[in-house]
Amino acid sequence: MQSTEVPISMEVEAVSSKTATEVGTLPPKPKFDPLKPHEMNDGRVQFRKVSVPPHRYSPLKKAWMEIYTPIYDQMKIDVRMNLKARKVELKTRADTPDISNLQKCADFVHAFMLGFDVIDAIALLRVDELYVESFEIKDVKTLRGEHLSRAIGRLSGKAGKTKFAIENATKTRIVIADTKIHILGSFANIKIARDSLCSLILGSPAGKVYSKLRAVTARLAERF
Repeated sequence: MQSTEVPISMEVEAVSSKTATEVGTLPPKPKFDPLKPHEMNDGRVQFRKVSVPPHRYSPLKKAWMEIYTPIYDQMKIDVRMNLKARKVELKTRADTPDISNLQKCADFVHAFMLGFDVIDAIALLRVDELYVESFEIKDVKTLRGEHLSRAIGRLSGKAGKTKFAIENATKTRIVIADTKIHILGSFANIKIARDSLCSLILGSPAGKVYSKLRAVTARLAERF
């Protein structure tokens, strides 16, 4: 046993001394310039396509310059409307400063197609951590006929009063398109707005939802 242990310890010592000499003579660390965005994909151009639903065709025509200008001038992304395919097409350029700009622009155009105003949807370009969440009334509760109509009425309130109250309290934007509901905001705020809307769908009176909203928003304000 002793004869086998001695060479092993000697071998370890020899290896450690060898590495010590190697470390002393290592070449200097190379310095590389950061890759440009278009070089990250080997110079390949990236595309995104956003479908235009029939009912958003006219609003898109009217607001085209408001959508085009920030995408082309600020985000440095090429954008065009494909009339044949009825899709908005986006692609990166050689001078695109960040590769993530393409996805931000696609989200911005998609939010407009869902029914959000350009002023609200443009926040997706300016602010990180903003999302769009969509769900249907039937995901919460199966309603038909007049029950469904009343639920949609409860969500909006008289002249949109309930919807505006939820938007202002939770710092979100809400679009109610028939039975589909789209919410634009930060993750935590979307959750609060969604809980309020679900309560209304399930039949809670607006007054009860308002009081719960006040309590939750007060708690949020304390946290921040």
